[in-house]
Amino acid sequence: MPSSGRVEVYHDGQWGTVCDDGWDLAEAQVVCRQLGFPGAKSVTPGGRYGEGSGSIWLDDMNCKGSESSLSDCSFKGWGVTDCTHKEDAGVVCETGTNITSNRQFSVDNSLGLSDDLGLLFDRGNGCDFKINIKDNSKESELTFCVHSMILMFYPELNITKDSRTLTVDVSQTCHPHVSPFLRYLYTRQIDVSITSAQCLHQLAFTFGVKKLMEDVGRVFTLLIPEDNTFHTQVSMFKYGVRTGDLVLQENVLQYLSWNCEFLISSPVWSTISFHMMDALLRRSDLVVKGEAFLLEALERWIQDKGDEISSDQQASLLNHIRFLMIPVDKLYEMQFSSSVLRRNHEKLYLTGLLRGFQFNALPFSKIRKQIYNMSSEYLPRIYTGDEWSVILNATTVKYPRYNYNRGYGQNRIQSRIQTFSTPAHPSALYREQNVQWQAQVFLSNQECSNYGISCTSFPVARLYGYGNQNMYASTIRYSNRLILTCKNENNIFHVQDFKNSMAVIPNNSSMGLPNPCPDDYSFRFVVRPEYI
Repeated sequence: MPSSGRVEVYHDGQWGTVCDDGWDLAEAQVVCRQLGFPGAKSVTPGGRYGEGSGSIWLDDMNCKGSESSLSDCSFKGWGVTDCTHKEDAGVVCETGTNITSNRQFSVDNSLGLSDDLGLLFDRGNGCDFKINIKDNSKESELTFCVHSMILMFYPELNITKDSRTLTVDVSQTCHPHVSPFLRYLYTRQIDVSITSAQCLHQLAFTFGVKKLMEDVGRVFTLLIPEDNTFHTQVSMFKYGVRTGDLVLQENVLQYLSWNCEFLISSPVWSTISFHMMDALLRRSDLVVKGEAFLLEALERWIQDKGDEISSDQQASLLNHIRFLMIPVDKLYEMQFSSSVLRRNHEKLYLTGLLRGFQFNALPFSKIRKQIYNMSSEYLPRIYTGDEWSVILNATTVKYPRYNYNRGYGQNRIQSRIQTFSTPAHPSALYREQNVQWQAQVFLSNQECSNYGISCTSFPVARLYGYGNQNMYASTIRYSNRLILTCKNENNIFHVQDFKNSMAVIPNNSSMGLPNPCPDDYSFRFVVRPEYI
């Protein structure tokens, strides 16, 4: 039927599909109305209408149902996905009885409008408004003649029909980028480079052009993995806070969360602000050895800051420590510590220890209600201690010989595989009950088929639990993670979850952050048990 099928969207010059994660009737309503149907009957997840090809443009959709376009909904980001085409979403739209009678045809001759408006800016014909660009510290000045009607498209400028001039203070280093920026106000097109990004972002902030701020902020993400000292990232975060750029702030925080262990060991750790520390400690995607390691790092930071951090701020940060995730033997040792947080906030500190002991000693049935009220303190971060993770890299290679008896002959293939065990759960009730895991990385169809697995792209990682895992299925789930790290630079550039024990590594163009070491990175498999 023409009113049902697989959903595809056109972006960046090519068609791509939508993953069915988060795909519900609200998203289907937006699609169907966008296609001219009165509404949606149902959604069809899981590639019912066949598997698409090429890019998977959208993932983790979250629509209200009232949006005019699917791209107006919340989603991970264009091309940012951990799905395969087996999860391509579809819809069944309502056809109605009066659709054809009200059918409209669009005529669109706007293709060259942007170029025409650019020429209007370049020639200055009929301009009626002057923008003066000053640098008060160096007394330099530029003047541009523009069209007030164009500026009225940007209400943040507060341009009225009686306005004739606007004076803006811009650093002289950014003066060369003012003309391309003003031209963008006409054309909505601009070339952004690493050298121009911060100036264009600052100009967009000054003029209130939020869409350009967001777009240029994405360019900043290219810079994030390039500085292993973390000075650039901390500076970017401060700049994002000052300009109110939430996209830039989140991109920096995500990178620092993934590389938190390296950040803690760097000299920059003692210089980060309370605002950044608070934002980091709230997150569950921090990659650290363990929660006790994080608490010790926080105490060092407070000692280094001295009087800069008030008692209330210390207490606020201590509240973000997840004492429930600290092993019981470590909790026991902490009872006798004389740390700065213990001395300054003894009641709060001891309350955290008590809750940690309760979590370790009480059965799940006793604390189920508190977990349903869901506080982040019950959720693990990404703990990379030896008992919860294993690394596969170029040195972890075995060459088993497979013997096929059905005409295939003998094949010698490369396989990456390692078995290990973890406690069933960090609670003391389960720490002596082990779960066996097998971690694998496949680089070809041949390797996948040898294990009876169908793979659509490479590399692909597999973390498979066996043995006692099913014994705890009603109580414990495993939200495991795969971490990709540059081996020579200790730079984590990608973290993703497993779906049905598999994790397909996205290509460089669809990662949230660029891969700075495409040919030399390792795979860390992290086991993350949670109470259901």
